[in-house]
Amino acid sequence: MKGLSKKTIALASDHAGFEKKQVIIRFLEENGISYKDFGCYSDDSCDYPDYAHAIAESIDSGEYETGITFCGSGQGISITANKHQNVRSGLCWNTEIGTLAKEHNNANICALPARFISDEEAIAIVKAFLTAEFQGGRHTDRIAKIPLK
Repeated sequence: MKGLSKKTIALASDHAGFEKKQVIIRFLEENGISYKDFGCYSDDSCDYPDYAHAIAESIDSGEYETGITFCGSGQGISITANKHQNVRSGLCWNTEIGTLAKEHNNANICALPARFISDEEAIAIVKAFLTAEFQGGRHTDRIAKIPLK
């Protein structure tokens, strides 16, 4: 699919996001986009911080540039990932937010609220996030103010 990133995409979810993650895995595979799944690996109850920290460490270290996370609301996994210095996780519930998360905030993780979006919406949001480009300019100065010194 033209314009979609051909980099390996990091993925992580908790149990509430597991099924939606499978939808996105199928989408990535159908479009020849490689991915690394940091878990979870079933819909058995688990704790989102375990998987949020795993994906965030891979983004923070530079091992992966881009990630997609999934939990029931998208909030918990995003809050946890954002504890890592070089992570900018944006909660994306529609395509406009998915695009702006990248264009204005240079988000490197798109967090999806699995219980509140359809499979079709999830795919559209991921497409929007992966094809958007950071606009730089005034946004660069703002992003530079995010890290604590």
